[in-house]
This record gives sequence, C-alpha cells and structure tokens, in this order.
Amino acid sequence: MVLEEVRSRCDHPTAEQIYQSVHERDPRVSQATVYRNLHLLAEEGEILSIKAPGVEHFDLRRDVHPHMVCTRCGSVVDVPLPLGDTGLDGRAADATGWKVLDHAVLFRGICPACLKRERDNKMAS
Repeated sequence: MVLEEVRSRCDHPTAEQIYQSVHERDPRVSQATVYRNLHLLAEEGEILSIKAPGVEHFDLRRDVHPHMVCTRCGSVVDVPLPLGDTGLDGRAADATGWKVLDHAVLFRGICPACLKRERDNKMAS
C-alpha cells in the first residue's frame, strides 16, 4: 500500500502525507510501519528519498535529477535541467580520491506562490 500511494502521487509527498493516505485506506496501518516501509523502499531503490531541511520527501522517479525546495512552505518540485554527463562526478572523484556512485542536487529558494503571498502582504501593509 505504501508503494502504491507513492506511485499514485506526483507531488513529492512527505512520510506524514503518505501515512495519512494509507491510514485512511486501512486504519490498522501504523505510522511506524509506513515510515519503516518508505525507508526500506528508498534503500532498495524503489523510490527516491529527498532530504530537504527539516523534512524528508519521497519521489517515484529514481533517476538522478535535481529538485527545488521552498524555504518558506517546504514544497518540492523537480527541476527540468539535464544533468547527464556534466563531469561533476568525475571532478568530485578527482578532487577527493573517492569513487563517486551518484549525486543529488538540491536547490533552495522561494516558490512562486510564497513570493506572490509576500508581495501581496507588502502591498496590503
């Protein structure tokens, strides 16, 4: 049920959002079970875990792709930038001596909805 719920969404849900949806379908499912299964699915590569400041989101897309997180409301979106063969992994390996397996890119900023809300609040003041 946990994997089905993640698969049914395109909004980078948090563990709590997944728990609420699964719990509505089956009240016998505990929060600990949902959280444990989300982390197990992420470890097995079935879903992607996105660790944003203060909260963890989950994504059905497992390919390496950048995300943007809003520092105001916490929303997360995919960033449509091709990462492809940027050479970033090779440069990191050369600089550190590590064998790079993959990388994650997380941009932080303020989403359009929060920017609009802030502008509207300034205009109302």
